[in-house]
Amino acid sequence: MLRKVKAFFKTPKGLLTIILVILTGIAAPHEGLRTVLPGLLSAVLAAGFVDALIIRARNLRARNVELRKKPWEFPSGAVLTALIVAMVLRAQEPWYVTTITSVAAILSKYIFRSKTANVFNPAALAIVASYFVFHTGQSWWGALTEVPLAAQAVLLAAGIFITDRVNKMPLVLTFLGVYLVLFTVTSFVTDPRWVAEVFRSPDIEAVLYFSFIILTDPPTSPAKYPDQIVYGVIVAVVSYAFFEWAGVVYYLLAGVLTGNIWESWRRSNRRTGYTFPRGMGTYLREIAPFG
Repeated sequence: MLRKVKAFFKTPKGLLTIILVILTGIAAPHEGLRTVLPGLLSAVLAAGFVDALIIRARNLRARNVELRKKPWEFPSGAVLTALIVAMVLRAQEPWYVTTITSVAAILSKYIFRSKTANVFNPAALAIVASYFVFHTGQSWWGALTEVPLAAQAVLLAAGIFITDRVNKMPLVLTFLGVYLVLFTVTSFVTDPRWVAEVFRSPDIEAVLYFSFIILTDPPTSPAKYPDQIVYGVIVAVVSYAFFEWAGVVYYLLAGVLTGNIWESWRRSNRRTGYTFPRGMGTYLREIAPFG
């Protein structure tokens, strides 16, 4: 058992879990433990329980005898998803809202799927949905927005480390480069006060957290460098467009969800050689819920 635990914490999931726990430990006292902990803990427990049940049920239904005999699996992905949901939503959201959003994120992994993986980043999809259902806010408190500047270096160091570990540095650099250039150019051609907040706290910390933690999600982002560059450009342009023309709080998440669709479509059609939009009809039927 101890070997398995040690082995897990050497994997990207295990390392990211450690990083999120560290960030939470730094940020939570500044938000107030009584404010943060109820939603955070209930979200992690509920999402983990639901995911563990689904994984167990899938194993029992499998034709592979070895899968049926497997013990209960630790829902590491659900824990990560719940932590991200809680760290992005306002710490002041009712605990049940954070919990429901986290559980919805887990369910979305099994509802919106291609043949190879889930289509959307589950945390991003659920947070955007919660905005429409519960009118939630996003403070990105887990990005260390309220801590001293010296402590914020932890986010940068940890983010660079995990990005390098999952081999997504071209993706992050492309996204940040295009994103910052677009807003910089806009500041020169229009009223700079309109985009000034993007370069200030808490937005600048939020975009770093987004880039390192959400954008690099292995199941929903490309592995090859050329695809990472295209993906980064798509997410940056769509995020910029949603900020400029829609002014919605979830502009970063709208960008990554759009990138998720492109990446999922690309994977689905990589063997056919189709270029967009050819093959879109077949792809949509493939990812349709319960399709």
